[in-house]
Amino acid sequence: MSNLHIQNTLSRKKELFKPLNAPFVGMYVCGPTLYGDVHMGNCRTFISFDIIFRYLTALGYKVRYVRNITDVGHLEDEVAGVGEDRVGKKARIEKLEPMEIVQRYTVGFHEVMSLFNLLPPSIEPSATGHILEQIEMTKQIIDAGFAYENDGNIYFDVEKFAKKHNYGILSGRTIEDQQNNTRELDGQEEKKGRLDFALWKKAKPEHIMHWSSPWGEGFPGWHIECSAMSKKYLGETFDIHGGGMDLIPTHHTNEIAQSVGCCEKAPVNYWIHTNMLTVNGQKMSRSLGNTFLPVELFTGLKLASDSPTATPSQAKLDGKHPSFEKGFSPMTVRFFISQTHYSSTLDFSNDALIASEKGFRKLMEAIRLLEKLKASEKSSYDVAALKERCYDAMNDDFNTPILIAQLFDAVRIINSVNDGKEFLSENDLAELKLLLKIFVNDILGLKDDVMESAGEITDGLLQLIIKMRADARNKKDFSTSDLVRDELGKLNIVLKDGKEGTGWELKS
Repeated sequence: MSNLHIQNTLSRKKELFKPLNAPFVGMYVCGPTLYGDVHMGNCRTFISFDIIFRYLTALGYKVRYVRNITDVGHLEDEVAGVGEDRVGKKARIEKLEPMEIVQRYTVGFHEVMSLFNLLPPSIEPSATGHILEQIEMTKQIIDAGFAYENDGNIYFDVEKFAKKHNYGILSGRTIEDQQNNTRELDGQEEKKGRLDFALWKKAKPEHIMHWSSPWGEGFPGWHIECSAMSKKYLGETFDIHGGGMDLIPTHHTNEIAQSVGCCEKAPVNYWIHTNMLTVNGQKMSRSLGNTFLPVELFTGLKLASDSPTATPSQAKLDGKHPSFEKGFSPMTVRFFISQTHYSSTLDFSNDALIASEKGFRKLMEAIRLLEKLKASEKSSYDVAALKERCYDAMNDDFNTPILIAQLFDAVRIINSVNDGKEFLSENDLAELKLLLKIFVNDILGLKDDVMESAGEITDGLLQLIIKMRADARNKKDFSTSDLVRDELGKLNIVLKDGKEGTGWELKS
């Protein structure tokens, strides 16, 4: 089995993964700004890093996965650092407390992540919960000489930093190129340089969220939260930092500058970035009307209300969106995303999703069939070689498309064994079952949603039968009541009568 190699944005090449303190691995991923429903681009990133998290764990690493929540400091113009705070603006418009907005969309975010079967991160810190850490880091950057104050605002001095360090080390752009491509902005006279960015902003009287600091009432800039929280939970230098590639030019570039300015060392060894989404070959854009929320793709799910942020219970999603002919299950969408490498552009289209749905169903059917196969005395297929190819695929920068191709070779073998054309020994049959569990369920994070739906239908039918039996008992029709109990017993279904009503369980 080969060793894990990662395409490092920092070096622009594929590198052997060497954790700082094996078997421990620290990984930080930029999370959502919770002023609205999580969009599909976010989901693609979080699903990709869920797979990376799962694979590192499968390799035996003890991963501390930190994914933050931004609930303050992300201004409307994130590049220039001007405009209203996004959470605060939503709260002002809806006449709510900012934390009400954050709570609403946090619940919705977690629900969507659950629908996609994402594992929760080890730590999910919020910007508002780490104001002291951000203030302290800002003070350290000032003491190091890389930041200055102007009327209660603290700005990072990019030009001064660039005289000693490579400010564009992640993006590959020179500081002159960045300056030439940055527009002049009104109301930015307090900054010394065009590229300077806020570590701390003075709060205007109408600004809802603000805290006391050595420089007066204010709030942290967007970039400082990730530097402060990653340092707190993962140390001054850690293994992996990830996010969408749109974060490279500004947010991640400024994170590196802040951390180096504070600690005089590179904060991250491996930077991993996911690529953008397109819809039917066009870039996602509100002006084109082709943006969509993940729940707008889903069908057959229940939600507590028409709001995409509600928890599943009552209202049903029908997957109706003008860009697509039909809805799809969350597992189909997750499988579809896994069929494209995280670093490549992912195009959502009707044909691609429908083809992916067929492939996913074929994979799940084969796994169900695998449980029914009978072993032979010998094997005509090398399961050990398949296992090695699966690990080789994931060790090549988490190459899920190649992994899935190998898994479909397993599908072919399962069908051939079922048809009597191939043979698997008892040992190889057990190895194949374990292999598919590891790579399909544990690493790709896929579940058989057809069987889950069948389970819900079974429970619904049994609840109906239980109600009919209760009605018979209330009418003193004990012969019918006993018949229902006995017939279900023949199917290994045991009814349990109690004070709270009747339940059921399968006989072991």
